[in-house]
Amino acid sequence: MFTEPFMQRALLIGLLLGPLCGLLGVFVTARRMAFFSDTVAHSALAGVALGLALGLDPSWLMVGVSLVVALLILWLKERTELLTDTIMALLMSAFMAAGVVGFSLLKGFRAELHRYLFGDILSVGPTEVWLALGIFVVVSTVLFARLSPLTLLTAHEDLAHVSGMSVRGLNFAFVVLLTLVVAMSIRLLGIILVTSLLVIPPATARNLAGNLRQEIALSLIAGLLGGVGGVLFSYQFDLPCGPTIVLTCVALFLVSLMINQVRRARLKPAHS
Repeated sequence: MFTEPFMQRALLIGLLLGPLCGLLGVFVTARRMAFFSDTVAHSALAGVALGLALGLDPSWLMVGVSLVVALLILWLKERTELLTDTIMALLMSAFMAAGVVGFSLLKGFRAELHRYLFGDILSVGPTEVWLALGIFVVVSTVLFARLSPLTLLTAHEDLAHVSGMSVRGLNFAFVVLLTLVVAMSIRLLGIILVTSLLVIPPATARNLAGNLRQEIALSLIAGLLGGVGGVLFSYQFDLPCGPTIVLTCVALFLVSLMINQVRRARLKPAHS
């Protein structure tokens, strides 16, 4: 299993992006940005279609289109009276429809459409591994360097503004980092399932953590176990990789939920 190059690449992608999604997911869920990541992921389909039409590596176009959509969300939010969820629904509909139309005009790419919708980490190439590594280094470095300001911004945006922080700049940086990770994670889980890796590990961590530091650490671990464990289970039992990763994360969540309930049951008599 571990001697096969495609499995080595798949495990590396899971090892890099699983924990990264878990880390980002703590802030995504706290800031209620799950729909934002969903919008970016679905809109990336237009980038995939464009890349295939131009004969280029779809990964680069996918990341580029995702960034364009993220910046459009911020731009329209500042310059229109539209609600944020309306803007995101509008852009997601437009770009995903463009992607579907693009695929309908391309011949012989039905397998590629299925691969990007549902994920196919076992088919990633060396370029995507290097791209994932670059994103991992950049995003983790920036996040840990700005962890305290980002935590304050997440907990209380008004207080962060009063404290003299560049709220707009930090929001912009976070959105760009989130977009890069979501776009790259599409090959891990697929467009339809990618948001689950940003939501389930933080939910798992929240069941067990006593503070934010513990939540971040546990979410990292849950993302790692979900990503790598899902790849191994997928190979071992010949299952589709993206859904298997999600189900592995769900299983971890259920275990954490049971531990949380047992812990509450033990503490209840002591307080009664």
